[in-house]
Amino acid sequence: MSADVLFQEHLSALFPAALRGAEPAGVDLALLDVYIAGCVSVWQSKGGSLDPERLGILRECLADLDRVLPLLTDAEGIRYFERLRRLAVTASA
Repeated sequence: MSADVLFQEHLSALFPAALRGAEPAGVDLALLDVYIAGCVSVWQSKGGSLDPERLGILRECLADLDRVLPLLTDAEGIRYFERLRRLAVTASA
């Protein structure tokens, strides 16, 4: 699946209700979503490149995702954040 299709799928998805306000391992999942989606949006608009600041943000977000994904138990939330991780990996490559 292309990054464009994956991002459109992500933008169309609702944030998992079970995870609203959740902060596993001290990570605010809603902010994590916003940061990654914002960086991916810039990455797309710049033809697949990111400035060093946003690249650093994505790398920090990936580290946070790697900490919280194993803690998620809600199937919808796991799918949502695994998709978000794929987007972050693609945009930071």
